Amino acid sequence: MTYLDYSTTTPVALDALDTYMKVSKEYIASPNSNHPLGQKSLDFLNNITKEISNMFNIMEREIIYTSGGVEANNMALIGLCLERHNKGKHIITSKLEHPSIYKICDYLTSLGFEVSYVDNDEDGLINFDDLKRLVREDTILVSICAVNAETGVRQPLKMLRQIIKKENEHTVFHSDLSQAIGKTTVNFRDIDLGSVSSHKFYGPKGIGFLYKNDAIKLAPLLFGDLKNNMANNSIIPLPLIASMKDALKLTLKDTEKREKYINLLNERIISKISNLEGIKINKTKYSIPHMISISFDKVSSFELANNLSKKDICVSTNKPGEICSSIMAIYNDLDRSKSCMRISLSHMTTVLEVNRFLEVFEVEYNKLKDI
Repeated sequence: MTYLDYSTTTPVALDALDTYMKVSKEYIASPNSNHPLGQKSLDFLNNITKEISNMFNIMEREIIYTSGGVEANNMALIGLCLERHNKGKHIITSKLEHPSIYKICDYLTSLGFEVSYVDNDEDGLINFDDLKRLVREDTILVSICAVNAETGVRQPLKMLRQIIKKENEHTVFHSDLSQAIGKTTVNFRDIDLGSVSSHKFYGPKGIGFLYKNDAIKLAPLLFGDLKNNMANNSIIPLPLIASMKDALKLTLKDTEKREKYINLLNERIISKISNLEGIKINKTKYSIPHMISISFDKVSSFELANNLSKKDICVSTNKPGEICSSIMAIYNDLDRSKSCMRISLSHMTTVLEVNRFLEVFEVEYNKLKDI
């Protein structure tokens, strides 16, 4: 099986999986329990949280564990808007976001909030002048992802923060970091709120965290006896948290080395595919190498992906008639945005896998093109 869909989800690193098993056996009690085994679990949890905070140079109390990126996004956007609704009801986001951001914005609109969509330039970067124009006195929140999931375009978070704060120092800046952590360097001090999902960087599914600057207050989405950095009222998933921490430690250690290797794979794929007639590469100079987005003039990306899957090759594509919003935002081409395929790479991807993909891809593509 050739797996080229790492941007959707990654396999769990073996060390992280071992940690999950060990912690499940050794730390059986809840950190909230007032007995020796509970205290043992609490001490272990506090040590994990301290390690994660040290990795990103943030405070321990600025980490709120969630079930993943979507819950973190909900907690950040809805929690912030409910907390600050009496100070303003204006929100800004981009056309390059994860679908959960748009669903949340739709919900907030139903509550009376106003959402503005900032423009981007032809390279996929947020238009600085448009962002400056959109920030108002009643703008309480701006949400812009660090890395786009389709094209891999990386946003300059520090510059965006400077623009936002210059126009309104009270506006909170949130970023979905799901596609950035483990792929590129992130400075948490460039944002006020940041969503992180473990399964994007070789950690277990069902765990993540929200970075929340200590000066920011959020209204709770769930009510109960919330303790120990948990966003919800469920039992603290200590094995998942410990496993996520180990995955983070591994992925942050070798980020630059992995990126150089992945870039070589990226260049090999693009140099081969770009020679085929009727294919457009959805890439700009700000795209990181981990994702390769391509569009087809006369071939259904959905049908091609199905044919590849029959050859045990896994890639990602949009459904028939579905518009990829980020491709549309960058290229303003409806046909291009309706026939997209994403090949996402990893340090685990081998040259042999890339060669096999290219060989099978060309054969299957030409079959469909010639129909």
